[in-house]
Amino acid sequence: MSDIEIAPVYSYIFPGQGTQKVGMGRTLYDVSPAARTVFAEADDSLGMPLSRLIFEGPSADLQDTAHAQPAIMAVSIAIWRAWQEFLGPAAPQPAAVAGHSLGEYTSMVVGGVMDFGDGIRLVRERGRLMHEAGEARPGSMAAIIGLDEHTVGQVALDSGVELANINSDDQIVVSGDKIALARAMDLALARGAKKVVPLAVSGAFHSRLMRLAQDGLSHAIDDIKLHDPEFPVIANSTGAPIVNAAQAREELLTGLCNCVLWKHSVQFMVGSGVNRFVEFGPARVLSSLVRRIDAGVGALTLSDPDSIRKAAADRN
Repeated sequence: MSDIEIAPVYSYIFPGQGTQKVGMGRTLYDVSPAARTVFAEADDSLGMPLSRLIFEGPSADLQDTAHAQPAIMAVSIAIWRAWQEFLGPAAPQPAAVAGHSLGEYTSMVVGGVMDFGDGIRLVRERGRLMHEAGEARPGSMAAIIGLDEHTVGQVALDSGVELANINSDDQIVVSGDKIALARAMDLALARGAKKVVPLAVSGAFHSRLMRLAQDGLSHAIDDIKLHDPEFPVIANSTGAPIVNAAQAREELLTGLCNCVLWKHSVQFMVGSGVNRFVEFGPARVLSSLVRRIDAGVGALTLSDPDSIRKAAADRN
């Protein structure tokens, strides 16, 4: 009996903060008119030479949350538009889009919830507000490797931190003030974690310590036009589709304090028929997580002209 080929059903996924690096997107800028247009639009929308900072640094400035977030969005959108430019009408329509934390904003641009100019201004403001909140209520984050969600949840209850990112079955990030976080890391190791990794972040993201940023972000969101999604955008907070502009607004606002349910989002998409995940970003972060969540689906990262050409050739 011959094998039956299963038609690919695509999801486009977009990374969050932490994937930034000086020089990302430069080779696309050099060869793709569509990518160059994105970087020019980013510079114009922000009234600053963001593209020069992305391509030339200095690295310390690029790591600043207020710069890193729009930089990652700009690069992800440039890769996505270069992919569309390269494939033309053959570019697959995604069955769903999703992004991790900051990447959720990028997914909403791709999903038609907001335009790119509004989106990049919004994420710069989001980054600025998150940095200010981190200074007002200091905290940090740590990844716990090798414990399941239930066990890490108990560690959080016992230490006073919060679940921030459920990335896969055995990679979960917690967030909170530094004393509680140190307690959580000790408890996780005592309860069998393979390792704990403090994250180089400027605050306790996706926790109640971001409430100040959430309050400020509400005004910024009110200043832009949001639309109903053109196709399903999977929400970080629920792992389920956003179906209208009102839900999109609520998700953008509450996502600063809510846990990122990445594992649940991927599982929802796979359960809905998605079997190919394409990450648009400068590093293989989300595609690696997808493979850990479900080894039976395909996942690749597009980051430069060579990866786009290879992915296009593999489709033929």
